[in-house]
Amino acid sequence: MSARCDLSPVWAELQAHFDQEGAASGRGFDIRTAFQADAGRFQALSFQAPEVFADLSKNRIDASTLALLLKLARDCGLEARRDALLRGDPVNLTEGRAVLHTALRAPAGSGAPFNDEVQASLDTMLAFAESVRRGERGAITDVVHIGIGGSDLGPAMVVQALEAFRAPGLRLHFVSNVDGHDLAPVLRGLDARHTLFVIASKTFTTQETLANAQAAKAWFLAQGGTDVARHFVATSSNTAAAAAFGIDTAFGFWDWVGGRYSLWSVIGLPIAIAVGADNFRALLAGAHAMDQHFATTPLEGNLPVLLGLIDIWYRNFHGFTSRSVAPYHQGLRRLPAYLQQLEMESNGKGVDLDGQPLSVGTSPVVWGEAGTNGQHAYFQMLHQGTDVIPVEFIAVKRPHHGVTGELADKLLDQHRKLLANCLAQSQALMQGKTAAEALAEKAPTASATLDREVLARHRSFPGNRPSTTLLLDALTPRSLGALIALYEHRVFVTGALWGINSFDQWGVELGKALCNQLLPRFESGDTAGLDASTAGLLKRLLSA
Repeated sequence: MSARCDLSPVWAELQAHFDQEGAASGRGFDIRTAFQADAGRFQALSFQAPEVFADLSKNRIDASTLALLLKLARDCGLEARRDALLRGDPVNLTEGRAVLHTALRAPAGSGAPFNDEVQASLDTMLAFAESVRRGERGAITDVVHIGIGGSDLGPAMVVQALEAFRAPGLRLHFVSNVDGHDLAPVLRGLDARHTLFVIASKTFTTQETLANAQAAKAWFLAQGGTDVARHFVATSSNTAAAAAFGIDTAFGFWDWVGGRYSLWSVIGLPIAIAVGADNFRALLAGAHAMDQHFATTPLEGNLPVLLGLIDIWYRNFHGFTSRSVAPYHQGLRRLPAYLQQLEMESNGKGVDLDGQPLSVGTSPVVWGEAGTNGQHAYFQMLHQGTDVIPVEFIAVKRPHHGVTGELADKLLDQHRKLLANCLAQSQALMQGKTAAEALAEKAPTASATLDREVLARHRSFPGNRPSTTLLLDALTPRSLGALIALYEHRVFVTGALWGINSFDQWGVELGKALCNQLLPRFESGDTAGLDASTAGLLKRLLSA
């Protein structure tokens, strides 16, 4: 079995390197000093991958740090682990499954595992999507996608991101929460005659999804709907359960398609309906290009590997416990939520592949908000808070507003402001501001009676706060596919080095089981055998 990174002899070398930098004593690596000492730092630490340019130069790394991290990756057998994943070996050991989301975006004739089956499934799904777009299932104006977790987060994020490519006159809605306050407002504005429901559940047993599906069906029938089979379809392998519901069009997929990696499969049906078959294939092509980069590029220039190694450096040596993602494009506003599941469900593990407890931290907390909104919410903490939180900025060079004339000029000016804000925030995090610099400034909103030196300390910033900037030329199906695949492979890299299984999610099972045990008690009121807190809360919820 491949070595766990903290058990590699290179780990001690990295620790010695970290200590030598003085990070443990509070001095540490200073990014500003590194730029002053090396005029070529930006060029040396910038990397081009398919559709994505990455500036890593504002991170607390240098050539010696990267060399040791790359040595660690090789000592832990990262390349062999990667090859096993792409080959279709059962790398999901706890469930005895292969993990082949990369096969879903491999082109026809590529020799990828299950290529014939994948292409047949893709062709069937895309043909159906095109039939909906052509009106062959009636005049469909609204598509309601009902799923949860990976069956919701991926498709919802992609459809939102590719709004500029959506078919005119077609609205997409995503419902995931079992809370009826999610479904009810969506249904309120719909006409049953012109609505198509897509029920996404691999087993067709997911509690939240089935509850919403049953409610949607009740609404459809109450609105006078009569042809359930025409207005409801499923992305599910349980065709018998779907048929019992009244669905005769169901698109199945394989057990090696994990939920958080499933948007590339038939789970992507709402994406295909929204943007069309050609754009869906472009999404796959962008992801495949990144797969090839990950598979063939030497580690020194392999962007998913480099990002993953920096994650290890920050999480396990610097002790940074979270990372903020700040996409400076409104279309990517749901990307942080998507990445939360991708990373934290994959790598939020406490034991290694042998079931042994880990002695190092694993997944950081991933969170964020679209710029510039985040600047007016939590950036204060990023700049002056007591915790150092690495930030990942994502910027898009060329906008796609879809308008002309004076409005187009106005929106182009706004895009320049957006990009200027993005660059300014990463610059400010790095540079900071000394108390002396603050003292020399005028602050119009500051108190006139407060001591100037005290005020200057309030207005100083420590700086030396790390960030990465990812640049896309434009937000297109191809570039979005590449960006998502980049994140997928990065998560795999960190999981492989920690020696964990990134492809199971046993942590969600206990809550589901306990929920099923508690549900009958809401009818009976029985609290026998419950802990005092749960019993007390249940009684309060059931009281008149």
